[in-house]
Amino acid sequence: MGAYGRGINTSTTHLAEKLELSQQSASRHLIELEHLGLIERHITARGELVRITNKGAEELRRVYLGLKTILEAPTPSFLAFEGEVFSGLGEGAYYISLRGYRRQIVKKLGFDPYPGTLNLKLTSKIDFHTRKELDIHPGIILEGFENETRSYGPAKCFKALINNAVKGAVVTALRTHYDESVVEVIAPVYLRTQLNLKDGDKVQLKVFVSSQQEDST
Repeated sequence: MGAYGRGINTSTTHLAEKLELSQQSASRHLIELEHLGLIERHITARGELVRITNKGAEELRRVYLGLKTILEAPTPSFLAFEGEVFSGLGEGAYYISLRGYRRQIVKKLGFDPYPGTLNLKLTSKIDFHTRKELDIHPGIILEGFENETRSYGPAKCFKALINNAVKGAVVTALRTHYDESVVEVIAPVYLRTQLNLKDGDKVQLKVFVSSQQEDST
């Protein structure tokens, strides 16, 4: 805004419009910033002259550096979280068995999937928020398709390592009745038998968001 140095002329009406606040709220924020020593205000014939103080500039630099650290941090090669095994409704087996999805899994993920999914319930907030991070990564897209009965939407996959033992993938956005606290896992083998799993067991997932890292495992 150019308020550092010589300052700028503005008004609470103008600030309220820019910040989508009421005029009273904009005025209250200015008063608070002045009390904190972050800005100086002087009434002029054109409204108010607002100048950011040295203390205010230092606070802005602190916020900027914090955001810069977060936004410029390197993308992690994988995300790790844990879920609890539970029995599903059989929807995963139906979708994974469809030729339109199955042939894409073979081509794009490199394995012929067992006709079913291992369903995992995320039980901690940390794991839930880690799972949500997958939404911002592109993943591997299974294109939607149509057959003689209906149409099927796209799905997104990420290669994964299950219990540090079996390579497979996490599948999101399949048209199931589960909410975002459920993770569906596919693999070339029946995971319950391969890993000796039963309902209630904990399963650790390493989900790769960088293909280079996955290829090196």
